Amino acid sequence: MSTPFDADVLIVGGGIVGISTAMQLAERRPELSILVVEQEDALAGHQTGHNSGVIHAGVYYAPGSFKAEFCKKGAAATFDFCARHDLPTERCGKLIVATNAIEASRLQDLRVRAEANGLDPEFLDEAALRALEPNIVGVSAILVASSGITDYPAITRKMAELAAASGVVIQCGAGVLELREENDAVIAATTRGEFGARHAIVCAGLMADRLAEMCGLNLDFRIVPFRGEYFRLPETRNDIVRHLIYPVPNPELPFLGVHLTRMIGGYVTVGPNAVLALAREGYRWRDVSLRDLAEMAAFPGFWRMLGGHGRAGVAELRNSLWRKGYLDQCRKYCPQLELDDLQPYPAGVRAQAVMRDGSMVHDFLVRRSSRSLHVCNAPSPAATSALPIGEHLVGEFERSFGPAVSSS
Repeated sequence: MSTPFDADVLIVGGGIVGISTAMQLAERRPELSILVVEQEDALAGHQTGHNSGVIHAGVYYAPGSFKAEFCKKGAAATFDFCARHDLPTERCGKLIVATNAIEASRLQDLRVRAEANGLDPEFLDEAALRALEPNIVGVSAILVASSGITDYPAITRKMAELAAASGVVIQCGAGVLELREENDAVIAATTRGEFGARHAIVCAGLMADRLAEMCGLNLDFRIVPFRGEYFRLPETRNDIVRHLIYPVPNPELPFLGVHLTRMIGGYVTVGPNAVLALAREGYRWRDVSLRDLAEMAAFPGFWRMLGGHGRAGVAELRNSLWRKGYLDQCRKYCPQLELDDLQPYPAGVRAQAVMRDGSMVHDFLVRRSSRSLHVCNAPSPAATSALPIGEHLVGEFERSFGPAVSSS
């Protein structure tokens, strides 16, 4: 049976990855009709709009991984895109600070990794660190001068404007309730009605596994949400640092730890931690979803993950509930901070793919179903990497479906 098409390609998700993909697909294949559906009333409402705004240089990621490749390319592409479209950026640089001998040893490993990823980190001893950042203490540090800050929601809006100028239709307020593949179509039942397309690219973040499963993928992972809680420093602390200040991360965990971030608006935030959220969109403690909790509890990988990272999880939970503990994490490298400096700031939720064996997926993960591409794991630095991720998805789409797609 022939299906009436609303578009050749349906893109699910109005975050920066989905909009980047729509923009670049429209540029490369102007003959295709493209429809983007987004559940919120505005774009960039979830991970894109709740992150630190950092343009990462690519220090942390395994050489040869998608993260390493996309992050380095993405940082350059982000600075270039913002320059071309008069969007705010600042190349303020990042300091990764070791506060003890164990961290100093890990810092050397990070330095080697950064060099393997084509970066040029500068090593600083204690005196050089203090000269560069008088309010920061540590035994050593590396400076990554190419890191910076920007406004990712503003970038997303500009990409959407360019996509719309190329004919892309963006429908906000259209949450996907059901996504199914038929012989010749992908059908999305949404809160704004039903839409049909020849193919789909799904960039659904926190809902990635559910939509992939609806399209027939046999999943060996599930999305587990982690809330990242931030604080904002008062205006009197706006000049406390000149760079982004990061701790040396624990290599066994996918999170970078609590850091001081200069924001493009001129203020400074502290965070994030990483606390298991009680709902996929659980931005506050009171946000609880019985469905989400039941799905996590039914997944063996969830319990294996807890078993492997129980001590770290307990520490994050304690610091979430006890602000003094959170402060202590910051004072390891910035002892001037006081409890009253930790002022409220919106939290974010990270969509973390966890495998059946309990391991956290560290790299970007893309899967293909019969008529769709699914971005199943796109954690940080996905915002930095959004342009090369979009380029990659367009390439994968053309390799998988391109010859079969004709203009509707």
